[in-house]
Amino acid sequence: MKIQVLGTGCAKCKQLTANTEQAVAALGLQATVEKVEDIREIMKFKVMSTPALVVDGVVKSTGKVLTTDAVKKLLG
Repeated sequence: MKIQVLGTGCAKCKQLTANTEQAVAALGLQATVEKVEDIREIMKFKVMSTPALVVDGVVKSTGKVLTTDAVKKLLG
């Protein structure tokens, strides 16, 4: 499983990354969490607001910081 957090490095993006890493650890998933900060790469996903969460190439959330529990629900 490939999980990407899209964002330019703001505090909300960093928080979503941390929450996602916690969710992956709690669920015991074999997944990589990648931070994507390059605006050109972010635009490829047609995301208009960050932070955004992408799982295996599919945008699951945009414009909000999901809690660890909310990320678990998306991944579980």
